[in-house]
Order: sequence, then structure tokens, then C-alpha cells
Amino acid sequence: MRTKSIDLLHLTPGANPDELAAEIQQSESLITESMSEQVKKLVLRLQEKQGQQDHHRFCFCKFCVCLLLLHFFLSFSRFITGSYDRTCRVWDTASGKELHILEGHRNVVYAVTFNNPYGDKIATGSFDKTCRLWCAETGRCFHTFRGHTAEVVCLAFNPQSTLVATGSMDATAKLWDVESGQEVATLAGHTAEVLSLCFNTLGNLLVTGSFDHTAAVWDVASKRRVYTLIGHMGEISNVQFNWDCSLIVSGSMDKTCKLWEAVSGKCVATLVGHTQEVLDVCFDLSGQLIASASADGTARVFSAPTHQCLVTLKGHGAEISKICFSPQGSRVLTASSDKTARLWDVHSGACLQILEGHTDEIFSCVFNYEGDTIITGSKDNTCRIWY
Repeated sequence: MRTKSIDLLHLTPGANPDELAAEIQQSESLITESMSEQVKKLVLRLQEKQGQQDHHRFCFCKFCVCLLLLHFFLSFSRFITGSYDRTCRVWDTASGKELHILEGHRNVVYAVTFNNPYGDKIATGSFDKTCRLWCAETGRCFHTFRGHTAEVVCLAFNPQSTLVATGSMDATAKLWDVESGQEVATLAGHTAEVLSLCFNTLGNLLVTGSFDHTAAVWDVASKRRVYTLIGHMGEISNVQFNWDCSLIVSGSMDKTCKLWEAVSGKCVATLVGHTQEVLDVCFDLSGQLIASASADGTARVFSAPTHQCLVTLKGHGAEISKICFSPQGSRVLTASSDKTARLWDVHSGACLQILEGHTDEIFSCVFNYEGDTIITGSKDNTCRIWY
């Protein structure tokens, strides 16, 4: 199957869908005449979403017991949780019912992910030094990836769902073949733990973030390191590509975020303002905004083109460990050790809603694809579904 991402980041509600569909068809050989009507419908759906007024207030609906980390299938019909009980569990979002228990790991299941957008496979990483590949529909284990010499703490599928990348406390990342279950490459070069990694949208590059204060960009085809991103003075907490693959953002324990050119590895900006460690950082879907979360109890939203801080989000009573944008980009969601999650307006910085009910710190939060459902995960061993 041939796939290609098409850049519609500058789409506006007033654009002519017929002209845009014709332009896409002319420039992309994969789009034939028979697909033009479908392309037009997709453009209209995107324009409709752009024009939606986001005044939704969320109410607690359901909770599920026993988790450490959570991840979601793109359609949001299911989500998965990893746990201290050495299992991964698959849940139905609508009912909150448990669908499968994925058993086999011999230690904490610390990292979990679906192979979005397909959603038919699940990868789990464990403190038992292995990664496992599962069937999302039946819960059957396809492969156990063995080779790391320390805990597996982060993982990701490439966009084509042909490879799984794993990062470990053994200071390496590895690439694994989804079909055969064989190791494809060991990406060695970091001198400390690899705590985060991310494929770009095309799947030809992988970025890894390490406790050695550096990030590294790897060419997936050649399995070679292209650049080492040097400049942070503390451990890297998270790294991420933007959608069009032009930029990389990194957050660090040195209290800053840095913006890097993906094509050259050059640092183009240092985003400052936090007074304690940056624990999470992310782009919005357009790649125009960056959000950071800090141990100082605040979050910040920066402009990717100008590097200016647009708003500071104040209100949490303790460190913020997780942050994400809504699909529309108009809201930011934060998870905090103060046992609450908060919903913020990106433009004004106003706190729109406080999601309360967890009895211990919240370490994970995410929107569904439509932006009308939120799930939060907490150290109280529950996750809560908010509609």
C-alpha cells in the first residue's frame, strides 16, 4: 500500500473545495479522477471542523481501574492502559468495559501504543527489558522483541506500521520489523538512558531524546545518526517532530525548550520562562504552536514561527507532567500532581474548566480525535472518561 501525507495546514473555512480538490488531484499522482469526490468531501469536513465553536464543557462519565500509562486508538473507540500489575488492558471507550487483558510481561508495563491510524496492533514496553507486539482485536501476542539490556521506557510505530522503535535505559534505541519480529537495527550513540522518541510524519527519520542532555536524529533507511542536537544543559524529557517534518522541539530539565531545524540539526530558538524543569512539550497539529509543561506548576504556549511566549497558564497547585492540544488547536489540556486536569483557552490563557475527582496525581491526559472526549490517568490506579 502506497501512502503519502498531503499538507493542508493553510486550509481556511472560505477556501473553494472544488478548486482545492482539483489542485490536490493535479499535484498528487496517487489521487485519481475517481477519488475527486471523496477528496472534496474530506476537505468540506475539515472546513466544517475549522468553523466549529469550541464551548464544550466536560462532565465525568466513567472510570476504569488499574493503570500506569494510557494510549488511544485514533477513532477513540478503544484505549489501552499499561500497569504495575505487568499487564496491558484494552478498554471500550463508550462503555468503559474491559475488552482484553494482554498478559506475558514479567515486570511493569511502562509504555503502550496503538499503531495509529490502523489500530489493529498494540506494542507494549516493559521493565522486563522486552517489547511485545499484540493483536488489538484478539489480544494474541504476535512477537516478543528481546535484545535490550535494561528497561524499555518508550516506543512508537512508524506511520506505515512496518516498524516499532523502542528506547531503553540501556542508552540505545532499537528498530524491530513488525512482520517478522526480528531486530532491524540498534541505534547506539547516546551515553545515558533514552527516555523519548518520535518518528516524523513520513517515517524516514526518528528522533531520540536522552538523559545525556542530547537528542539524536536517525535516518531510518540507513540506520545511521544524521545529527546530534547539542545545547541543552540537562536531561531531555521529550522530543517531537511537527507535522510537516521541518522542526523538532525538545524539552529539558534545564528549564528550557529548544527548537531545531530537522533538515540541518541547527538550533533556531531557545524557549525560556519556566523556573523549574520542563517535563513535557508538544506541537499543535498545525505546527504553529508549542506548549510546554513544567515542574514550576505552569504551562506556556509559544509561537513556533516567532518563538515568542503567547500565554502563561497559571492555576495548578503543583507540577504539570503532561500537556496536549485539542485537535482544533484552540484548547490546551494539562495534567498535574495537584490531582486535577485543567482545560485552557490557547489565546487568552484563561482556565475554562477544572476536571476534579482523582485522589492522586494525574500523569496522563488526552483528547479524542473529535475533541469532545477526554481521558485522564492517575496514580490512584484509575482513568476517568470525560464527555
